[in-house]
Amino acid sequence: MKDDRSRTRLLLRVLLVGVVLLGSAVAVLTAAQRQLIYFPDSRTVPAAAAALPGARDVTLRTSDGLALGAWFLPAAEGADRHLAVLVAPGNGGNRSDRTGLATELSRRGLAVLLMDYRGYGGNPGSPDEDGLAKDADAAVRVLAELGYPARRTIYLGESLGGGVVAALQARHRPAGVVLRSPFTELADVGAHHYPWLPVRLLLRDRFPVTTYVRDSEVPLTVVYGDRDSVVPTQLSERVADEAPSLVERVVIPGADHNDPVMFGGQVADAVARLASTVTRGNSSPS
Repeated sequence: MKDDRSRTRLLLRVLLVGVVLLGSAVAVLTAAQRQLIYFPDSRTVPAAAAALPGARDVTLRTSDGLALGAWFLPAAEGADRHLAVLVAPGNGGNRSDRTGLATELSRRGLAVLLMDYRGYGGNPGSPDEDGLAKDADAAVRVLAELGYPARRTIYLGESLGGGVVAALQARHRPAGVVLRSPFTELADVGAHHYPWLPVRLLLRDRFPVTTYVRDSEVPLTVVYGDRDSVVPTQLSERVADEAPSLVERVVIPGADHNDPVMFGGQVADAVARLASTVTRGNSSPS
């Protein structure tokens, strides 16, 4: 009997420690979840022309009063398709990390707007889902001022940026959308990496990509690597599977989430093919 009581007390202590540790983890996730989602690179970026020949600095003015830096690169001379690409980045780095992608897109006849969200690239503010939506709206307005209304723009969303542009295309219908390494919704990524936490109950910023994709008629391309360690490949597959307007699914063999190939020519080729598709569907976008 004495041994039974000792084992029971030990079990209760272990359970109590487990409950305390789990409660602490939940408290941290609740209080600091946005620090676990967004990784702003707040370094001030150089002038556009210094980092990306031919580019110029533009300012995105948000509806809540922020002035955000961005870069605009025209299409390469002699190759202009009269379409622009709005690049909505993922949750890390800044626009200076995407100069190679911008150059590849420009060579394929596409003008490019490289935006940085609030809190990134020396921009003021702190990122959250609602704020990123306002930033993307401001980018659409700037492109319209530059001669590229939404109907002459392809939205390219990288990872978290896929959540941004999935919602954006419902507010401002573009010529097309490319989702690179998209998730179904952010909670699914969190639940995959932290299966022992009630992520779906606690997460405030949701980015429900498939909710928007299911209801969209905008031509869509989905690009992902088959070795993605950040966004599980099956989530990107589900986004493509549930898109009624899917034009192309591009799987890059051996590619992880942030491999250089995911910012290079294969992605630019996928965007260019979608541009050709939407151009054929509307031979003179205006």
